[in-house]
Amino acid sequence: MGRYILGVTGASGAIYATRTAMHLKRLGHSVTALVTAPGREVVSYEGQNTLFDYCDEMPDVNDFFAECSSGSADYAGMAVVPCSMGTLGRIANGTSDNLLVRSADVCLKERRPLVIVPREMPYNLIHLENMERLTRAGAVVIAASPQFYSWPASIDELVDTVVVKVLKHLGIPAEQLKEITKPWSGEQLTVNSEQ
Repeated sequence: MGRYILGVTGASGAIYATRTAMHLKRLGHSVTALVTAPGREVVSYEGQNTLFDYCDEMPDVNDFFAECSSGSADYAGMAVVPCSMGTLGRIANGTSDNLLVRSADVCLKERRPLVIVPREMPYNLIHLENMERLTRAGAVVIAASPQFYSWPASIDELVDTVVVKVLKHLGIPAEQLKEITKPWSGEQLTVNSEQ
């Protein structure tokens, strides 16, 4: 199947990274994780070390000789989950100061899917302008804003409502995504209004 890059930064919300990696692996894809030093600290602090169980490789975030630093490498896309505003700003401005930012830059220049998942809020004008810049460059910005109409019964199910959006924009087929979270059909309105 496909090879995907998963960037993980120091923003809170490491569970989003874990669930993204888990579902990619479950669906038969390869995951290359690029984790910043603050990202590793947050993963550990938030109890999400199982993230690393779903990763096929984890190059050092400062290793510019890693395969994913080159546009000639065969990757299907990249998601930065969660994405700190500092990393978002560096990607938006082409400041390839580590392998994560360089890999995102490669996805943009090669016209591969790049999904950015900021978790911080509220946004200031700089954040919004950087998101606009990334969107104009071809990235998709998906805020870590879960939906509630599917009546998620656990934190994992709630997180998966965001993860499904990430996977969709990475090009994962809709049929596979239905196994994770049911898409809106309008039927929920009738069923849930009776509860």
